[in-house]
Amino acid sequence: MALEFPTQVYNGRIKEVTLGQGPRAVTVGGESCYPFYLFEGKMPHPPRIAMEVYDTPPESWPEAALAPFRDVATDPVAWARKCVSEYHADMVCLQLESTDPNGLNRGADEAAELALRVAQAIDVPLIVWGTANVEKDSEVLRKVSEVCQGQRLAIGPVAESNYKKIGAAAIGYGHTVIASSPIDINMAKQLNILLGNLGVPDDRLIIDPTVSSIGYGIEYTYSVMERIRIAALTQQDDKLQSPIIANIATETWATKEARADQDDLGDAARRGIMMEAMSAQLLLLAGADILVMRHPEAVRLSRETIARMT
Repeated sequence: MALEFPTQVYNGRIKEVTLGQGPRAVTVGGESCYPFYLFEGKMPHPPRIAMEVYDTPPESWPEAALAPFRDVATDPVAWARKCVSEYHADMVCLQLESTDPNGLNRGADEAAELALRVAQAIDVPLIVWGTANVEKDSEVLRKVSEVCQGQRLAIGPVAESNYKKIGAAAIGYGHTVIASSPIDINMAKQLNILLGNLGVPDDRLIIDPTVSSIGYGIEYTYSVMERIRIAALTQQDDKLQSPIIANIATETWATKEARADQDDLGDAARRGIMMEAMSAQLLLLAGADILVMRHPEAVRLSRETIARMT
């Protein structure tokens, strides 16, 4: 007598979102089961990895994180090209750190011009990420949306306090919105409702639940992401049926373990790489469709995990 295992029946499905254009456009979402539960449903599009590029040379990165990019750290366009040609990034995430009012406070025009040059220099989708300063992001990301019309970017973070300004620009210029909420399922749903009422189409919306690194509250992040997927797939909550992005690199490499010099914790470079890779793999299991990562070796390890599990 054959042994039959019980299976879960899902009545929901994650919506598909396409980023970029041309032959290397990326589609994420479409799942009809929990992450990697391929014995119960389908994951038509495996999770994808975006590699970070910064608009200003990183001065506080530990040596292990900076070493692979030292030759291009002063040139974001060359940096983006290297991520694609050498490390085979599925996407690039341009971090507009220099626009932070508490830092260099560069203007929206300069940021938008750089975003366009990066977008035109690569043949994979571009994600443009602000500084989470509500007022400055409203100015910068609206200008980026305008100047990069037709590039089909993903822009964020878009919060409840600035969703009208950035969301309207994204609609008008044909970009995807990254809806960011502070690790709370109800706030994530509310922001999606507001963006939907504004007119953002379902196929132009990605959830950023805000994530953390292993050892720094990732279990709470995991729980919220898990609840989002449960609601989307088994409770027919269409306001949570969007793909999820996990911007994990900045969280991982800011931890003291990733930044500490060689000591009794072991090899400093390997420690940071493994923290990023382990954090990424946990977020994949929680339901991440897009990972934003930094170190090429951590990317390779995560890519192997995705390949083995799909």
